[in-house]
Amino acid sequence: MTQQADLFKKLVAHSKEYGFIFQSSEIYDGLAAVYDYGPYGVELKNNIKDYWWAAMVQMHDNIVGLDAAIFMHPKTWKASGHVDAFNDPLVDNKDSKRRYRADQLIEEEIDKMQGKADKEVEKAKKKFGDSFDEALYRTTNPRVLEYTQKAQAINDRLTAAMSKGDMAEMKTIIEDLDITDPDTGSRNWTEVRQFNLMFNTQLGNIAGEEGKLYLRPETAQGIFVNFLNVQKSTRQKVPFGIAQIGKAFRNEIVARQFIFRMREFEQMEMQFFIRPGEEMKWYDYWKQTRMNWHLKIGTPADKLRFKDHDNLAHYANAAVDIQYEFPFGFKELEGIHSRTNFDLSSHQELSGKKLQYFDPELNENYVPYVVETSVGADRMFPGHDE
Repeated sequence: MTQQADLFKKLVAHSKEYGFIFQSSEIYDGLAAVYDYGPYGVELKNNIKDYWWAAMVQMHDNIVGLDAAIFMHPKTWKASGHVDAFNDPLVDNKDSKRRYRADQLIEEEIDKMQGKADKEVEKAKKKFGDSFDEALYRTTNPRVLEYTQKAQAINDRLTAAMSKGDMAEMKTIIEDLDITDPDTGSRNWTEVRQFNLMFNTQLGNIAGEEGKLYLRPETAQGIFVNFLNVQKSTRQKVPFGIAQIGKAFRNEIVARQFIFRMREFEQMEMQFFIRPGEEMKWYDYWKQTRMNWHLKIGTPADKLRFKDHDNLAHYANAAVDIQYEFPFGFKELEGIHSRTNFDLSSHQELSGKKLQYFDPELNENYVPYVVETSVGADRMFPGHDE
């Protein structure tokens, strides 16, 4: 067992033994990727949420709160793109019967290539000492260049395949990289296919499509459909934000790594409404402001990093993750996204109701642009349960 795997195992055991986190329905052998917070866990999680709420809402005159319902009209998810585009590319191994995210298998191989390049750089640092020029070495050393260029080429192929929804190309990349099942080493893969992540249920006793409801896969849409209600009732002027803490649900087929990836989780997010054309200014502002928040609560700087998105969501024109070094590597802790005016415009079009703001300084109406900050309350938990 690797040192990181051993640390992760100890963290899971510690969380149960000391009353932080329990497996849901454990007496019935549990429910995969669903967890309950124990007596100490709920106190810690509430403290994290309270600290976030104070920093985002109580300390800003131009950010207000909301608590939207989990159930929403099903047209909400058609307008947001979730009905048609909220999919993960999945692949099964025929021998192990295990299911994986195809894009994550490929990303792990890219990380390995980049890790080899970083290892070469670290060896050179130790060898040359203070005289070492890292930037020059990364652009001239043949081995480093080989690893870096190969990683970039595969990343470009993955980005193109994801943007086109080209599942056949993703299978080809897996074969070209000779990717094996992490558990068994088998290369016997199925075709890659799309899987929608939304849970659905029925409204009352009405059967069929007309009665279908979804458990919300994100909390953002409750903010967007209430944009004018909040703006008019609080008399906020752009720029202003709406913040919310709430549960979201995703039918994660590949749900592992304890509370990092769950089917029921809690988001702390804020949508900041701005003038069109000012999105990059505010994107940069919130990117740095949110990183500072993580540092101020005591997270070590060397455990955090920014990671730009290569494959942007359909609603975004810029996106970055604040990643934390979990026992299983650097993974997303918080996302900052420039969502343009996609959401408000889509809801305006499908509902037939205007979602415009009258700007008294410009003397004009417009659909505001949005910068989003979204952090997982559950993902904040492990870093403070040590």
